[in-house]
Amino acid sequence: KSSAAETADLIKLCRKFQFNPKLGIDNPALSISDDIEPIRKMKSFPKLRVCLLRKKEGESFGFYLRQELGKEGHIIRMVEPMSPAEFSGLREGDRLMEVNGDSMDTMEHFKVVQKIKASGQQVMFTVLDGTAYVDAKARKLDVAELVQSEIGESCAKPRLCYIIKDKNRFGFNLSSRKGMKGKFTLNVTSGGPAERSGVHIGDILIEINGVNVTHCTSSQVIRKIKESGEKVAVLVIDSKSEMCYRNKGINISSCMADISNIPFKPRKLYLVKGPDGFGFLLRQEKLPSGKKGHILRDLNAGSPAEKSGMQEGDHVLAVNGDSVEELEHEDVVHRIRRSGNQVTLLAIDPKGDEFYTGVGLSPLLFYEDDIPASPRGCIQTDFLESQAKMVTPTSPPQKKRDSLSQPRLCHLTRGPTGYGFHLHSICDEPGTFVKQVVSDGPAAQAGLKDGDVVVEVNG
Repeated sequence: KSSAAETADLIKLCRKFQFNPKLGIDNPALSISDDIEPIRKMKSFPKLRVCLLRKKEGESFGFYLRQELGKEGHIIRMVEPMSPAEFSGLREGDRLMEVNGDSMDTMEHFKVVQKIKASGQQVMFTVLDGTAYVDAKARKLDVAELVQSEIGESCAKPRLCYIIKDKNRFGFNLSSRKGMKGKFTLNVTSGGPAERSGVHIGDILIEINGVNVTHCTSSQVIRKIKESGEKVAVLVIDSKSEMCYRNKGINISSCMADISNIPFKPRKLYLVKGPDGFGFLLRQEKLPSGKKGHILRDLNAGSPAEKSGMQEGDHVLAVNGDSVEELEHEDVVHRIRRSGNQVTLLAIDPKGDEFYTGVGLSPLLFYEDDIPASPRGCIQTDFLESQAKMVTPTSPPQKKRDSLSQPRLCHLTRGPTGYGFHLHSICDEPGTFVKQVVSDGPAAQAGLKDGDVVVEVNG
């Protein structure tokens, strides 16, 4: 067979036996015995699945994403019972093929992790059964082609549009059956604020300010628009693409949006330390959303900070390419100090921060740039903890210890953000060792050091 034919055969979905209680079964014994074998095959048959994960503030997705030595792909591991991951349909050993509609299979692991973390409270995965993935690779099939052949025609991305009132009007109105829930078609005023913001005539309305309105009545939607005040964020899509997603059974979400019409973008700031330092203060402040953020303040005139394009009130999103949105203030300060004489920050201004918070998304979700890759090895990223961090074991510490070195007993008391360290290991290698000890954290105060090997826990 051709590669395309093999691809189609490999993940073609079996039709499930459907029992209709109204019709019954003419010969139950015959029908049930005939269906036992097909059902058994169906359960083990490889499937391509779309999984939408939603979590609440402070909650985790409930799974690990691993890159393992000797195995290909981004592997789903340790799906936690009753978690958003389990409810979405994720399974042990699944291979992650797409995140928010973007292909991930050949992407570097750290970039996949960044994409997921930046998705905020919801993320859409396309996954392939692990057995099917391994079989496809063994047969030297193009897995990306395999996935695309099953998905079929591509659908245009929904568009996120930010509309500011002009002469007390947004420049669009709704078309729907009064009092009925369903699709809302937008009628757009030519040259008005909505059209200038990227809304097209006939677009279908999906979200208002990050809230899905596809199950609301027209009066509910109108009320949400009025409550928006002078500006509103809408997620829209053309009718053909809306039908395309509907036929595939995929829920349309802002995490998969095209934001080319949004005026707010993160900015990269490159700073080289001067005689008086970088010339700014970093403060942890409470944001309007109630969350805490790392805010840039007190910029010195003519300083490296000012020359980099930094603005008063900018919110720091990343340091040297690593997201710091969920880190404690001390950790962020430590990362900047550890950078030495130069540092690269990713920041967004207060208005942009307000916009992305309002739609429930991280600005990092839509930021694409080259970031230094992590060394390859067994890479595991924890999406079980709410403050997930990249765990990148490379090799155990090779530093020779003094022959007189003795084991140390370290007593740790958990702080507000945890113990302040990470445990690393190497796939198929013995030993567990300590890395990423947070300065002044419980672990550091107890005497733990980067590179320590754990011998005993509680005796």
